[in-house]
Formats: sequence, C-alpha cells, structure tokens
Amino acid sequence: MNIIYKIIYPNGKIYVGQDQTNSINYFGSANENLIAKDFTHEQRMRFTVTREILWESESATNEVVTKKEFEFIVALKANDSSIGYNQRPQFKKQP
Repeated sequence: MNIIYKIIYPNGKIYVGQDQTNSINYFGSANENLIAKDFTHEQRMRFTVTREILWESESATNEVVTKKEFEFIVALKANDSSIGYNQRPQFKKQP
C-alpha cells in the first residue's frame, strides 16, 4: 500500500512524506537537525507527534506516488520553513 502522510509536531509544524509499506511504526524521514533546533531539552522529554494519512493507493507507481507527495507538500506549504520541515521542492514565496 502506497501512502502520503502528514506528520504534525507539537509546535504545529508539519512534514509530508511517502511510505510504500504503510508501516504503523514509520514516522517519516524529516531532517532531525531542523526539528531538534525547534525544541528544548525539556520539551523533548515528552514529545507527541500525529500521523495523518492524506492519500493512499494499492496500485500507483513510484512516479505517481512521488508526484502526489510533492503536490501535497506544495499545497500544504510544508516546504515553507515557518510551516513545515520539508526541504524539497524548494519553497517559492508568492508575490
């Protein structure tokens, strides 16, 4: 099962990613240094994240899944560092 998911961190920032196994134990591969700098040691002592499935398909190709992932990243502005932790595609501010 291919899925596109959104991780929501305690500070409200998000990360959008894909998983081809739909593992209940998988919470993304966001850059841990970006996340770590947003939380104090005390805040990291108790840390809750939420994973939301945004899209799923049993038959989509890797190309389609990656295209969907980027569509969600752009639509949710997860690549805007004030909103999320995605670094690709590069965020472009609207005039």
